[in-house]
Amino acid sequence: MRVVADTNTVLSAFLWGGPPKAVLDAARAEQITLFSSAALLAELEDVLNRDKFAARIARIESTTATLLRQYRALISLVRPIAIAPTSRDPDDDHVLACALGARAELIISRDKDLLTLGTFHAIRILPAAPALAVFAENMRVVYSRGP
Repeated sequence: MRVVADTNTVLSAFLWGGPPKAVLDAARAEQITLFSSAALLAELEDVLNRDKFAARIARIESTTATLLRQYRALISLVRPIAIAPTSRDPDDDHVLACALGARAELIISRDKDLLTLGTFHAIRILPAAPALAVFAENMRVVYSRGP
């Protein structure tokens, strides 16, 4: 399954765990293929460098550089496809454009503006927990087809 994770999902995965971390774990286990773009990586770096996250990053005994290196190891970079402004927040359009460029089946986000869309060009947009259920269902379908 081809997936794009919004910056808020990646941040939550690294700093707090829970279902967003399980999304990254699914990428590590090669159950999904995770895609990103240069714009989304730059946004992640910017967010991780914010003062308000410094204590949390220190608490998990990591650094911004280490977290970015770990994320880069999990993703395939794609060239986004240009789109007309779609979301109220122009930063969200980067996520949508990346998903088109990746030919993604799913966008994972907690962003209300993206979640309100529900789908974009047949790409489902879900929070992490429901996305995990989609991964599980996808795995059941693959295994039920057999070799």
